[in-house]
Amino acid sequence: MGKELSVRTEILIHASPAYVWEVLVNPKYVAEWDELPEDYPTERMTVGSKVIWDLPNGEQSITKIIKADKEKELVIALLGTGWEMKPTEGDVAYHYTLIERGDKTLVTLCIGDFSLLKDGQMYYDASVEFADNAKTTIKRLAESMQDFRKDLHL
Repeated sequence: MGKELSVRTEILIHASPAYVWEVLVNPKYVAEWDELPEDYPTERMTVGSKVIWDLPNGEQSITKIIKADKEKELVIALLGTGWEMKPTEGDVAYHYTLIERGDKTLVTLCIGDFSLLKDGQMYYDASVEFADNAKTTIKRLAESMQDFRKDLHL
């Protein structure tokens, strides 16, 4: 086992944790920063919610919410059915942490640890790009929701 392969990034969002949380768990918004199957349910995601992808090689890629501490922390475990080594659920995961900073929210995102996988570097490299795109879109969506509510004086 090599050194840890985890992507870590953060972004300051000019919106409350409530708006950021909505963007993280409402499939309507999740579909804008992450891929979801076309027939994915519209209910907000919570502990136990899964997204299952059928891959061209017959394997599956599965994400499952294993922790949802509202407006504070979201942990989504990742599992590939074709992975040679089967990590414990949550050893390879997406960790979103929300910290309130006045009228803003600091979101930290940690994805990994991919050193547990045979093709870990490939997953790590793909996750660097995902993290950059996701955090930018999450910021845009949460800030526009907050601005929209302000415009309506809600």
